[in-house]
Amino acid sequence: MDENFLSVTQLNEYIRMMMDSNPVLVGLHVKGEISNFTNHYKTGHFYFSLKDETGLIRAVMFRSSAQRVRFVPENGMKVIVHGRVTVFPRDGQYQIYVDDMQPDGIGALYLAFEQLRKRLAAEGLFDPDRKKPIPAYPERIGLVTSPTGAAVRDMIKVLARRFPAARVYLYPALVQGQGAAESVCAGVRFFNRQLPVDVMIVGRGGGSAEDLWAFNDEGLARTVADSAVPVISAVGHETDTTILDFAADLRAPTPSAAAELAVPDRAELCDRLLKRRVMLTERLSGSLRQRRAALDLLSSARSMRSPLGYLEDRRMQVAYLEDRTHRASAGAMTAARASLSAMCGRLESLNPLKVLSRGYAAVFDHENDTVTKSASLVKGQRVTIRFFDGTADAEILGVRESE
Repeated sequence: MDENFLSVTQLNEYIRMMMDSNPVLVGLHVKGEISNFTNHYKTGHFYFSLKDETGLIRAVMFRSSAQRVRFVPENGMKVIVHGRVTVFPRDGQYQIYVDDMQPDGIGALYLAFEQLRKRLAAEGLFDPDRKKPIPAYPERIGLVTSPTGAAVRDMIKVLARRFPAARVYLYPALVQGQGAAESVCAGVRFFNRQLPVDVMIVGRGGGSAEDLWAFNDEGLARTVADSAVPVISAVGHETDTTILDFAADLRAPTPSAAAELAVPDRAELCDRLLKRRVMLTERLSGSLRQRRAALDLLSSARSMRSPLGYLEDRRMQVAYLEDRTHRASAGAMTAARASLSAMCGRLESLNPLKVLSRGYAAVFDHENDTVTKSASLVKGQRVTIRFFDGTADAEILGVRESE
């Protein structure tokens, strides 16, 4: 083989060696727009291209570096990447091997926060209808926070001052660094399953965005949203906002403010109870005065001062009613008798026997039915004739109709 010729692989290897030895191509920063982005979920690698107005270069970011990116790269996103440019000998194509990526013009933490917030909001995880009311008078309060530091001391101090009747339980959780989000989730589940409380406060004191990042965890947001116990978020200072604040049932600007929102103020309760006592006392006194006046009025009545006189009055009233009843019944009886006499007179005038007494008679056939027409008789028929003072049997000798 002629030694003046190189194989393709040898040429690619030589070019890679030249690129790897060039300090400009090692550890450089490149700014561009992401396109053709692919998140290879099985391997965890990112494959994409960087482009500007006139050029394009391929890029790859392996899983060990990709898992450190705090946001999800998207097509069209402007980024600044750090890495080295080299050639993959098998393909002979040069590309950037990226080991770090940051958004161009916006912080990675802020971008990750906004992406997660919008996605969870679109799911309805932050809807007001999902929020649970905070109980007015909680008896058991759970704190999920660091057991050390000013935040937990301030909360316990405020709770003891405002509402000492409530029992406070502390779940010591990691609030910063690796494993913090999982630790806080465990505390929320603990007060739901193992030691149920009426309300819980989840949070920590102030710090940098990196210090508070555990409270932007998606798993924590879902755990808090699914909690059967109302959750008050208390992360950092008033200007700090985390995903937990959106998922919680109530957001407090500081841990101390969360303690104030969780319980009523004992002094205010005592003042309200005192006012209610005064109001009830005044109402009771007014009612007693009314009852006493009514009793005095009854006591001054003649029936109470002289019971026999009261009975005499009632006896006279009964006698008066008896007289009225007697006179009314007598008048009704007279009217009834007169009505009965008139009715008897009318009935007497209609009595058939009265007619027979004037010389008339009534004829009955063998069925004792009254014969009213001569046409209903036949010769030889036996009939009964009724007179005023008796009856007679007869036989029809003939029948003649009136002309």
